[in-house]
Amino acid sequence: MTTQEASTSLLELPLQPNSRHCFACGLENSFGLKIRFFIAGPAKVVSRYRIPSHFQGYPGVAHGGVVATILDELVGRAIMTQGDGRFRVTARLEVRYRAPVPLDVPLSLMGEVTKVRGRVGQARAELRLPDGTLAAEARATLVDLPQPLAPPEELEALGWRVYPLQQDELEEFNAAS
Repeated sequence: MTTQEASTSLLELPLQPNSRHCFACGLENSFGLKIRFFIAGPAKVVSRYRIPSHFQGYPGVAHGGVVATILDELVGRAIMTQGDGRFRVTARLEVRYRAPVPLDVPLSLMGEVTKVRGRVGQARAELRLPDGTLAAEARATLVDLPQPLAPPEELEALGWRVYPLQQDELEEFNAAS
């Protein structure tokens, strides 16, 4: 996050929708990550997240597949900021692991659109440790789904909506500011 983003409370930013069952953002998925995403600009999302110990790889370190999932979700969430109402899927994801990612520490997450042309978009994502060290980054190409998932008016009925933050989330995001 930039210095200006760090001085802005996440709670001052618009919250993106979540789903009920997605592995990365599904709030009712008992096996999932349950990450919340905030819109930090016309092409950027940010968040804070603590990877729980049950997503461990080597002792004390997050599994690389979970780190890749977080980065994949960040690039997908960034592309959603384009306001065209389209869902895109990852066609290519290049991940660079730069440092081990410890468990249960507040990580800074950022996803940003780098290019959109027609039905193809490109984005990048970063995962930073509490001291600001870049632990992992990704670049991705995303493409439109061939057909819409559902008409926009039906997405909420399928569980795609902005859910109010819970008390523990409010406390965590306040502490991150």
